[in-house]
Amino acid sequence: MANSKQAAKRAKKSVKQRSANMSLRTTLRSAIKKVQKAIASGDATAAAAALKSEQSTIDAIADKRIIHKNKAARHKSRLAAKVKALGART
Repeated sequence: MANSKQAAKRAKKSVKQRSANMSLRTTLRSAIKKVQKAIASGDATAAAAALKSEQSTIDAIADKRIIHKNKAARHKSRLAAKVKALGART
């Protein structure tokens, strides 16, 4: 329980901010899964299109500091490598 008005306000704000952050984190995970699903389907052009559209989502979430920029770069790099390998196989 908060002991001052300031602490009570911070507690309310932190609950609201946590909710917003969780929503963005869910969006990130969905974007990654969307690309992984396109890769699993085996269609190289669809996978490349999915990656291109979801890269901006991953970058936007990193810009808001929900995840670190290096983590975003790592996700994008790994997905791009899988898409590239898929293109080489076909």
